[in-house]
Amino acid sequence: MLKGKQSWVFQNRPIIAATGVSGGPFEANGKLANDFDILHDDLWMGQDSYEKAHRVLIEEACEFALKKINLQESDVHFYIAGDLINQITPTSFSARTNQIPYFGIFGACSTSMEGLALASFIINNHGAKYILTGAASHNAAAERQFRYPTEYGGQKPPTAQWTITGAGMALVKVNEGTHENLPYTTSATIGKVVDMGITDPFNMGGAMAPAAAETIKAHFKDLQLDPSYYDLIVTGDLGQIGQSTTYELLTNAGLKIEKDKFQDCGLMIYKEDQPVRSGGSGAGCSATVLYGHLLNQMKLGVYRRILVVATGALLSPLTFQQNESIPCIAHAVSIEMND
Repeated sequence: MLKGKQSWVFQNRPIIAATGVSGGPFEANGKLANDFDILHDDLWMGQDSYEKAHRVLIEEACEFALKKINLQESDVHFYIAGDLINQITPTSFSARTNQIPYFGIFGACSTSMEGLALASFIINNHGAKYILTGAASHNAAAERQFRYPTEYGGQKPPTAQWTITGAGMALVKVNEGTHENLPYTTSATIGKVVDMGITDPFNMGGAMAPAAAETIKAHFKDLQLDPSYYDLIVTGDLGQIGQSTTYELLTNAGLKIEKDKFQDCGLMIYKEDQPVRSGGSGAGCSATVLYGHLLNQMKLGVYRRILVVATGALLSPLTFQQNESIPCIAHAVSIEMND
């Protein structure tokens, strides 16, 4: 059901039945390592290119999600996923492997919530029983596409972020009213593209902050909710710069959010002594943190209601070479547990 101008309400409460989360060696040394299903000790993962390793991450996350509830690929109606690499080839090649009817999507780092919103909408309106959705990124593959190869060893400014090597997948299914103690989606707010003229690809957080603020404001306006409704409002990968900027923009707009209830996945995943500059980033950032750590916390009763706002910078190497500014977007999905 459409609510307001850009939000959906899911009356049938699609269930996130199972998740799969895979990661790399840097994530294995991070704060949330225990929330991954599998962690690799090198970036190659037995492959001869980083892009092929990226595909492996995605395939493993899909496999774990399906195994947890004893489903086969043939049981799943649709696969909705994406990544950062040219023409989302790692995800498309994973779809070649799993042979599930496939929607390839690109929202940069907002892809995880774009996929979850679409999956929830389809299931809420009886368009499928099972949908697999998620997003992924690989540090070495993304860095050499958007910046410099990691082997180059180029210095980065304090505003730069570390692209996560990881994949997070969720199996969303029809809520059959069996009172399963599992998280379910209740609404989604689809963001608009916001471009404030920032051109620095090493300051993605600053570029994405206005888009995050606009989507969060639209969510509370459309659903006529107060921020206190949620136990946690978490952005995808704004990092230190973007998160503080977004919080200031929301405060100036009159939204009163308790500071400890406003967090960022890119600031949650790594330890303080890891050299990530402003924090974590990448399409796999919100996907791994949500489908690993945050849903585990919900099942333990730490959170009952959360709003996940994944942000994306919609640039490409070509637009950067053409001196374009960085258009950005954010999509939000609310997730709840039964009392």
